[in-house]
Amino acid sequence: MGKQQSDMIRGTLDMLVLKVLSMDPMHGWGICERIKLISDDELQVNQGSLYPALHKLTQEGWIRSYWGLTENNRKARFYRLTRAGQKQLAVEAAHWSRLASAVTRVMATS
Repeated sequence: MGKQQSDMIRGTLDMLVLKVLSMDPMHGWGICERIKLISDDELQVNQGSLYPALHKLTQEGWIRSYWGLTENNRKARFYRLTRAGQKQLAVEAAHWSRLASAVTRVMATS
């Protein structure tokens, strides 16, 4: 990712959004910026991918939205994690851990 843009592994964006929202409620642009910051610019989420993911996560009941003011006093839709979202984050994190471990094992073979 970073300089060389590539697609995220299917489902990864949902997990990253849930993780970021587990820290603090935030608006869409803030979610993109937090992911970029935490990943040292390796992961860059475009808003064309983010907003469909937010819609899906809302439909699933894993996040809720509300209107609030940004740091610049602009009205924006903020998102927060629900209890169901906390449970889903744990499920997805466990799945990701197993997947990453399996890929590491394959890559370590000679």
